[in-house]
Amino acid sequence: MDLAPEELQFLTIPDILRESTSIPKLSLKTFYLIILTLIFPLSFAILAHSLFTHPLLAQLEDHPSYDPTQTRHEWTLLLIFQFCYLIFLFAFSLLSTAAVVFTVASLYTSKPVSFSSTLSAIPKVFKRLFITFLWVSLLMLVYNGLFVVFLVVLIIAIDTQNGFLVFLSIVVIFLLFLVVHVYITALWHLASVVSVLEPVYGLAAMKKSYELLKGKTGMAGIMVFGYLAICAAINSVFASVVVHGGDNYGVFSRIVVGGFLVGVLVIVNLVGLLVQSVFYYVCKSHHHQGIDKSALHDHLGGYLGEYVPLKSSIQMENLEI
Repeated sequence: MDLAPEELQFLTIPDILRESTSIPKLSLKTFYLIILTLIFPLSFAILAHSLFTHPLLAQLEDHPSYDPTQTRHEWTLLLIFQFCYLIFLFAFSLLSTAAVVFTVASLYTSKPVSFSSTLSAIPKVFKRLFITFLWVSLLMLVYNGLFVVFLVVLIIAIDTQNGFLVFLSIVVIFLLFLVVHVYITALWHLASVVSVLEPVYGLAAMKKSYELLKGKTGMAGIMVFGYLAICAAINSVFASVVVHGGDNYGVFSRIVVGGFLVGVLVIVNLVGLLVQSVFYYVCKSHHHQGIDKSALHDHLGGYLGEYVPLKSSIQMENLEI
């Protein structure tokens, strides 16, 4: 990424995508191993979990209500599977973020990059990301609570045939999902990068992310919405062809389509992680901040047991990207 710091703030979304997709070329072996061990299992699990939950849900629908023992057994299996899936999903999501953000930052600071060094750094990076994730989860809990409240209001409004309440509830629910959900997702992604690259995490990282997003909220919203829309489209095609397409598609066709979609999702997830790393620098440049390259080098070394106390706050003037 051969751009001066002052040029970063002028990058458009296509520019960010182009710069992001060029990064893996700097260390192909490292990114190949990150994809194979972290991003591929994550992407496979996102799509494949419906292959296991669909039969259980189908059995629950087919079982008569007078067989409570069998029903309880199947509900238990479903809940256990969903719990394990969520743990796996969150763990590999954080691990993938830690690996990609750390590797990209190491490349920017000219630190030696290898898969083993990335693995060595992950435990400490993971802890910081997990604390930040807990704060984001709290925010999402509040958001989901408001979402449920307005959903209940919508149901009541439909029952009472109150046209104004129906319209108002639909507008609020739409805005909560389209605007608030996208914004919180952007806040989380940027806070994750902050948690790795700066000596802050948790609530402090969220506050820093909030400040960095100012002036770039629209760009962040477009990229996050695009990412979510692509993932939704991939999931929709996978569900219709692979999960529910047994009557219309042969086994071989479903395997081919499923494998292709997993591959596409791997690429989408990798590019998404790279974009959030580059977008961090764009936001820093927009606010006329910077990263002291030597200070960041020492900060990253701290994850590897090579920590040298930061002599200055992370500032932007000396970063050469």
